[in-house]
Amino acid sequence: MIEQEHSPGEFGAGVKAYRYYFPILFEFTLEPQEGEAVIKYFTTTGTPLDGVDGFKNETHKLVMNQPFQAEHRQNPPPNYTYKGYQKRIDKEPEGGPTEADGDPTGFKYEGNFSTYYVFYYYDKQGSPPGGDPGNPTSGCTSPSPSGNSIDVPLNDPSVSAVIRADSRGSERFNVLDGIPTTESLYGNVLAKSYLSKNKFVEMSGTCSFDITVNRTYELTWDPGKEVTDEKGNKHTEPDPQSASETVTKSYTIERKYSFWVIDNLEVYKINEAALQNYAFEGNGIRISPSGYSSPSYAATKSSGYTPPSPPSTVEAPSGSKSGGKTKPDVSGENLKTYAEDAVDEVKVKNDSLIFNGSTVMNGSQTERAGQRPGQIPAAAQISNNVLYSPGHVIPTSKTNKADQPSTGTIYYGLMNGNINGGSDKSYPIYGINSVTVHTPVVMYPGVSDDRAHNQKTTPAAGRSAIILDRPFTVMMPNSGQHTNDLGYGNRDYLKYIGSKQVRFPFDVYEGTKAAFYPKNTWIEVDKSREQFAFYLPVWVDEGFYTVEFRSIAHNAPSGATEQTNANLNLSHHIAYGTVPVDVIGRVYDFQVTDIADYNWEGVFRTATGSRTPTGNAYWVGLNGIDGAPRGNTMQYTLPIRPGSHPLYKNAVIKTGYHFKFDLKTKGNMFSPLDQIVITPSFDFIDATNGNRQPIDLYYHTGKRNYVRIGSAADQVQRYVILNDRLRNVPVEELTDTALYQYDHEYTFNQVAGIGRSQFVQWFIQKPSLKKTPVGSFSLLRLPEGVRTLIGPKTGIPSGVDPARVNAAVQRWYGEYSLPAELYAVPAGTSVAEYGRTHGGLTDRSAIFLKKGYIVVNFNIETVRNGDTGKPYLQYIRAPLMNQWAGMEGFARNVMDPYGRRYVLKDGDVAFYHADLSSWDDFRPLVTH
Repeated sequence: MIEQEHSPGEFGAGVKAYRYYFPILFEFTLEPQEGEAVIKYFTTTGTPLDGVDGFKNETHKLVMNQPFQAEHRQNPPPNYTYKGYQKRIDKEPEGGPTEADGDPTGFKYEGNFSTYYVFYYYDKQGSPPGGDPGNPTSGCTSPSPSGNSIDVPLNDPSVSAVIRADSRGSERFNVLDGIPTTESLYGNVLAKSYLSKNKFVEMSGTCSFDITVNRTYELTWDPGKEVTDEKGNKHTEPDPQSASETVTKSYTIERKYSFWVIDNLEVYKINEAALQNYAFEGNGIRISPSGYSSPSYAATKSSGYTPPSPPSTVEAPSGSKSGGKTKPDVSGENLKTYAEDAVDEVKVKNDSLIFNGSTVMNGSQTERAGQRPGQIPAAAQISNNVLYSPGHVIPTSKTNKADQPSTGTIYYGLMNGNINGGSDKSYPIYGINSVTVHTPVVMYPGVSDDRAHNQKTTPAAGRSAIILDRPFTVMMPNSGQHTNDLGYGNRDYLKYIGSKQVRFPFDVYEGTKAAFYPKNTWIEVDKSREQFAFYLPVWVDEGFYTVEFRSIAHNAPSGATEQTNANLNLSHHIAYGTVPVDVIGRVYDFQVTDIADYNWEGVFRTATGSRTPTGNAYWVGLNGIDGAPRGNTMQYTLPIRPGSHPLYKNAVIKTGYHFKFDLKTKGNMFSPLDQIVITPSFDFIDATNGNRQPIDLYYHTGKRNYVRIGSAADQVQRYVILNDRLRNVPVEELTDTALYQYDHEYTFNQVAGIGRSQFVQWFIQKPSLKKTPVGSFSLLRLPEGVRTLIGPKTGIPSGVDPARVNAAVQRWYGEYSLPAELYAVPAGTSVAEYGRTHGGLTDRSAIFLKKGYIVVNFNIETVRNGDTGKPYLQYIRAPLMNQWAGMEGFARNVMDPYGRRYVLKDGDVAFYHADLSSWDDFRPLVTH
């Protein structure tokens, strides 16, 4: 580091700054432009052969983009056998050949390594693997198997596998029972962490050495000698003798040796596992090991022996021997001990094998016999995370199938460093569980029951009421009960829905009428929603229907079948449901449009004697058909009562005057026998106290006095002229009605030669001007002759019959009056009995109620196809709703301009003066 003072100008006075310089070393490693190939020769025991018997190591230059081919010596000496080679580019090879024959594949050098090593290995016959000791007076037998060996076969992988639903340990489904598409599976394989096979062979032999032992002996003996002393006596005196003699003996000394070699070694690591099942994408997955460490081992072909190098002649320590009187004989001396002592044991080395840090075969040099090898450690089972692969989503292309079989294979790869054989192994995996693919859908549908607008006399049990020209809702929940298998049960199944549809056997609109769907059309709906609004067109025929619903699984094949409510049987891919419904019409919009009493002419006519209407009408209440405000005021609501007249506060209707009315229906009320049935009833309201009571009404005929309305004698018939001058029926209504009759009610023969326009003119000029019987004072039946067709004529979808649409809404015209000469008595009063007990009966008898109002009350029903015994719809008295009061807002409590309060009844239409008659205006008029 170098420090240098620096005084930049931007600092203030007295501030010192320093620059520091740090040395940095950059090293760049470039790909070599050339390399070298190193070729070496060895015995299989690792003894170098460079310079021996014609072998010579070689070095070759490798040139960029040039080919290179290494070749072993083709014609070695006869006692050498080629055993293979080992090549490497990272370091010098170790442990003997890895390839049994041939040469490495040639290649083009591209500079991605600097040194290419190829070591060739040969077996030399007739010499010890450890090398030739070079003693000409000795010989060693070549090592050969001693008969001892350790042969361990390839261990079993003990492999097993499962295929289950994610997540492991918290499986959401039991795949044996079923798992839906778009859910995921995991595969998990357990096996031994490695496989190994080995054969260790003990090799043995004998080395023989010819040893000459020389030993010099110092010999002593004393034969004695006779000596004559001075006296002449002979005696024996010592005569010690000595000599040196060398004894030479030759011996053959044997040294046995043994060592262990690796005859075969194969170690296999886990490469991968494969699992096959129909439920997988592509019918199978492959699992590579994760967090797996293959075994580490090092095998070295280091075995061999090294014989000792004793001297050929051994000079034994000198010895001595006394022979007594004779020279000792040493020729028979045994000097082998000295020969034995001169010859060391053969040094031997096993091959070496270190496995996972443990020494299995010790390659250290020992004398005479190599250490017996141990066992390769037993392989442990891998953890359950090694061959574990989660998150395999079952594709929607997989249709439902039960008990799909599973197969599997585990693959072990032969590791480098094997000795004498081996190749990659694969083992089938048995006993893997099957998988059932079952994608669930449910359909528990519903249709809103429009009870609030159901006017049927007898509502249909078990059917949802849907009302013409009204919205309704269908419910298509995504939840519901499926099987009780794990993951199924009663829950939301939206995830598995591919399509959700509803089919109506009648035309419908979407709820806002933005779309029209012809009958019997499967309508696709938003599967994420559960309620859908529709609108029932007015032209749909009334009656019983069944609405169909279905939820189609996203894996459904073409031609998929269905099962009710839930596809519990996996052969089905559609959940199907039905809801019975009842399509019902309406009766509504009753109004009084004219009163014949001259006091009321100005209310309904623009001028005296004019037929032009003012447009005024008296409605049931302030609301329309479905309860929305109509726009009229309270004064123009029923009944006609004191205060109803805009000018005359106390004006009601005088007896003898009729009032005109009309009402509407929707539905199948356009056949010739359909009719409106109106049953009048009567009450009396006291003008002074407002008390109300039921009454009977009597009138006189030309033949009989005091005829009670509703009795058998009440035979006066009432008539209505449809196209009456003051009824003001629109020409368009008459025309539409005539055309419908022409097209639908007359046969070809009946109208042959009459054009449609001619028929219309005839209808307007003839039938519509005829008097149509409509009943009596006690019962009105409005028939086809007083009905017009007023259905919509615009906005009709393509394919829908406009005439049928026009016929779907009907207007019925009627009128009603009380006899001019009318007598009211409390209901149940016997007029005859009163006359008998009171000296006769006159029009002024006290029994008759005069000071008040007679209230006409209508009960209105519809009759279809002339079935008068079974009225179809009720205006007022339906069990589920009251159109008169509940929808149209009839007021049941009103006050007149004088502060008198009247309690009204549903169906009250008009108040008549009990004491005023049309006779008071025109005496010549008849009583009705």
